[in-house]
Amino acid sequence: MIKAVVGANWGDEGKGKITDMLAQEADVVVRFQGGANAGHTIVNDYGKFALHTLPSGVFSGRTTSVIGNGVALDIPVFFKEYNEIVSRGVPAPKILISDRAQIVMPYHPLFDQYEEERLGGRSFGSTKSGIAPFYSDKYAKIGFQVNELFDNEKLREKVESVCQVKNVMLEHLYHKPLLNPDEIMDKLMEYKEMVAPYVGDVSLFLWNALKEGKEILLEGQLGSMKDPDHGIYPMVTSSSTLAGYGAIGAGVPPYEIKKIIAVSKAYSSAVGAGAFVSEIFGDEADELRKRGGDGGEFGATTGRPRRMGWYDCVASKYDCRIQGATDVAFTVLDVLGYLDEIPVCVGYEIDGQVTTDFPTTCKLEKAKPVLEKLPGWKCDIRGIKKYEDLPENCRNYIEFIEKQIECPITMVSNGPGRNDIIYRNR
Repeated sequence: MIKAVVGANWGDEGKGKITDMLAQEADVVVRFQGGANAGHTIVNDYGKFALHTLPSGVFSGRTTSVIGNGVALDIPVFFKEYNEIVSRGVPAPKILISDRAQIVMPYHPLFDQYEEERLGGRSFGSTKSGIAPFYSDKYAKIGFQVNELFDNEKLREKVESVCQVKNVMLEHLYHKPLLNPDEIMDKLMEYKEMVAPYVGDVSLFLWNALKEGKEILLEGQLGSMKDPDHGIYPMVTSSSTLAGYGAIGAGVPPYEIKKIIAVSKAYSSAVGAGAFVSEIFGDEADELRKRGGDGGEFGATTGRPRRMGWYDCVASKYDCRIQGATDVAFTVLDVLGYLDEIPVCVGYEIDGQVTTDFPTTCKLEKAKPVLEKLPGWKCDIRGIKKYEDLPENCRNYIEFIEKQIECPITMVSNGPGRNDIIYRNR
């Protein structure tokens, strides 16, 4: 059976914790899209970690951690993370890297940086990890799959051809130093040595795991709002963030994905530019940011302060629908315990009309939030293990949102640790 853990908002919803928790019962955990441009913060018995490329199942000794073909594989970043977790006492995880995964080339972060500089005030707020240039090259068919590292003659020929194209842009558009094919080949030979022990046919491995009745967990990066088709385009990422893409990015039959767990924060946050209807500012935002997450709401990859907002039922209902969510994991609920009242965005006012259906970007940018205030519970809910033991106003908040988003909230996270979880309807 396959379960998918995906983001139901703008990213940074707490997917790492939920994956880490569910990985205790899984045999395989697969990253199926995205690259090192976003991170998952995890707190468990080994300590606190910010993972960017490693699957969040690496802390479970029983799982195989897989990099699927849909991932933007930054090989040095991957192995830096691997060595860091092992150096901190985590047993060396079992790793399998798809021979069809594509490589973030040494020049991709440079092109990312150069384009953001060129755009200036019109930039996308990129993490400059090379993700947009990587996916541009992938679909322009000038990317490099991992398996190509093992044919030196053809690799050399392709590197020289790609450098010719890239150097035209570097010289005439960006006015930057040109690429040297020899230097790139040397770097790729280093990459080959690093990945060689871990490369395999992931799709076949997963097919056999399914036939053996193994449990597979697909781990998504970012969230629905950052999907290039269904999100707040163009302020999106460059790979699909939806569970449906898990079948493609991992190489498994779509009908095998039986459970889709959409992770949603009890309030809203976002990193990067783009429409954010329920956003709050000033002291109100600073206070929520300071209290949020585990140590505050700052990007796990960039360290940038996250933009803060109240829970957005309009966006979340849409997000759960396009994810095909069967369950919602509701995270960081404990953070809201300081509030007397908790505003919730229940509609958008656009050109004088109120809607509860999520619009396209051009309409979204004109939207104003319609807020409903719910009474707070004014206490610390960490340590509570049973749903019925939560304060009444806390349960009312969960049930109000569940009704608004039209998807069952079956897990409630009330702290950063792996075991800070309350199951409902189980």
